Amino acid sequence: MSDEQSEAVRLLWGPHPKPTRGPKPALSLNRIARAGIEVADAEGLAAVSMQRVAGLLGVTKMALYRYVPGKAELVAVMVETAIGGAPPPNEPGRDWREQLGDWARHLSTVFHRHPWLLDATVGPRVVGPGELAWMEQALAALDDTGLTGAERMDAVVLLTGHVRGIALQARAAGPDGSPEAQLSATLGELMRAHGERYPALTAALASAAQSGGQDEALEFGLHRILDGLGLLIAQRTN
Repeated sequence: MSDEQSEAVRLLWGPHPKPTRGPKPALSLNRIARAGIEVADAEGLAAVSMQRVAGLLGVTKMALYRYVPGKAELVAVMVETAIGGAPPPNEPGRDWREQLGDWARHLSTVFHRHPWLLDATVGPRVVGPGELAWMEQALAALDDTGLTGAERMDAVVLLTGHVRGIALQARAAGPDGSPEAQLSATLGELMRAHGERYPALTAALASAAQSGGQDEALEFGLHRILDGLGLLIAQRTN
């Protein structure tokens, strides 16, 4: 484990010894993380820097280094704080499908609230207890389904990938429109000029426009994934 990873583990998992040098600590990891989140929510992850966060907190950059060694560790505590705890605990009597559906929708809400998380949660990295609690809850929903541990892990990865993909499209669309509506508008213009070359696409767009079937990609994909898991679970339990 690299020194950077070791520092991230310490910050995320503790213990958190107070600085032994300098003036009495005036900050906390939570305050620092929330200042970074404020910048990232407004301007994106690239805008976050130790200098920027220090200025927002009214301290010097050197003072900030007494708590967080660098930007990588800062982003790690930002992720843990922004993701927060797992969704409300699973209620008795709710089946795995309801539990995973709600889990995926809660994750979608988090990504839409903090779009920069899509950039901060890729690649090898140290994860915190809150983020692992999300995974624990999703895996626990699949207990007693007959799926193997590997299959349950793959199911969670599949659900997460679907939610991330929709969130990426929504971020690209910006605050003034939905990705599906923007794509339909763009394709509609092209089909008016070249529709005879793409009859299936033209018919699908016309049908979607008539039925108002827009902005349902998250739910459509979610239900299809859960349908597929249901078939596999039925095979395991029969």
